[in-house]
Amino acid sequence: MTDVLSLPTVDALRRCVHMLLCDRDQLDPDQTPLKTSLIVRRGKTCGLFFQVDGPRLLKNYAVWAGDENRILLYDASGERYGEIRLSEAPDPRDIAA
Repeated sequence: MTDVLSLPTVDALRRCVHMLLCDRDQLDPDQTPLKTSLIVRRGKTCGLFFQVDGPRLLKNYAVWAGDENRILLYDASGERYGEIRLSEAPDPRDIAA
């Protein structure tokens, strides 16, 4: 799966990733919280790490590589199942710690 989306804000990015991660295993987004962590390189934010935890130790996750304007989606086994290119994305340097 490789799509191109426009996600100009961090909130839009979070909502989209949350839906994609939950859709993978038919999880209810209202019952499945999204965990988010900053990815920092040389003291500067360069992306975000997202994770949802489902039943039976299920953990799907995604990485937003801000410098590359893409989101990489991974299932609970660690296999990459999708990539989304971003035509418009927030500036990773503007994301506060």
